Amino acid sequence: MGAPSKFLSETDISEVIEMALSDHVSFSDIQTLHGLREAEVKQLMRNTLKAGSYRAWRKRVHDFGSRRAHYK
Repeated sequence: MGAPSKFLSETDISEVIEMALSDHVSFSDIQTLHGLREAEVKQLMRNTLKAGSYRAWRKRVHDFGSRRAHYK
C-alpha cells in the first residue's frame, strides 16, 4: 500500500477526511469517488489526524459497525 496522498490534491485529501468523518458516507463511497480502499483511507486518516482524534474516529467506526449490519 502506497501513500494515498501522493496522487491526491490537498482539496481531495480534505474531502476524503470530511467524508470519512461523516457517519453517512461509506468506505465504498469514498473508493468510488477517490479510488482509495478502506485501508488507504485509514492510513490517510492516521497520517493526517492527531493521534487522539484518529483513535476516537476508529473507535466510533468500530462501535457503529458492530451495532449496524452495514456501516462504513
